[in-house]
Amino acid sequence: MKIITWNVNGIRAATKKGLMDFVQSEQADILCLQETKANRDQVEAPIDTLQYPFAEWHSAERKGYSGVATFSKAPVKHFNAGIGTLDYDREGRVLITEHEKFLLYNIYFPNGGSGEDRHNFKQKFLKDLNAHIQKLLKAKKPVIVVGDYNVAPTEIDVHDPKRLAKESGFLPEEREWFSDFLNLGMVDTFRHFHPEAKNRYSWWSYRELARISNRGWRIDHICVSKDLLPYLKKAEILDSVEGSDHCPVSLEIF
Repeated sequence: MKIITWNVNGIRAATKKGLMDFVQSEQADILCLQETKANRDQVEAPIDTLQYPFAEWHSAERKGYSGVATFSKAPVKHFNAGIGTLDYDREGRVLITEHEKFLLYNIYFPNGGSGEDRHNFKQKFLKDLNAHIQKLLKAKKPVIVVGDYNVAPTEIDVHDPKRLAKESGFLPEEREWFSDFLNLGMVDTFRHFHPEAKNRYSWWSYRELARISNRGWRIDHICVSKDLLPYLKKAEILDSVEGSDHCPVSLEIF
């Protein structure tokens, strides 16, 4: 089974930049998109399903903002648009789908860089998410959390750790959160297979034309609960794929 996650920075814009070609070439069993920036009723076929038999969307109340969508070849047993907290759910941040062997959380984590209010919003989201995931793990539920985490975990996950240490996404408290998240019983699948890999990023600033010189951040992740470790096959960053300021991240499992 291949799972791919990608912040497409607008599903309609990404479609104009080759999204359907990517879907056809990769043939992911489950494709999770973040920052769709659209409601499902705003797009036409094939964008609404990307030609998958099962498609679930969770869009923000605000038009053209945030939003996540999950596309699956196999039936989805159940889904929840959100985690039951209005402040997060109205922004289209979390989509939960239940599959045969695991729960899948497709999440577009908040960006805290626009000011103190959004920084505090992000920190609360991170704290609340850990509490939520901890309950699942205590209940022995296999969990996969994919998405744009907006957090780079370690110094080798950003191109200039000293300069960026005071930037949202690489703040000490955010890196500490990621460590706490893993300590709950989660595994960063890319680092599981590539523990020392450097210069491997999933986001580059458009404004700084950073992709040309690979001045990036690794902020898009697929993390799994430890009970899924024996089933991991391969994890990659598909950094040659263009069409967004992020690139896709993949996991092969089972």
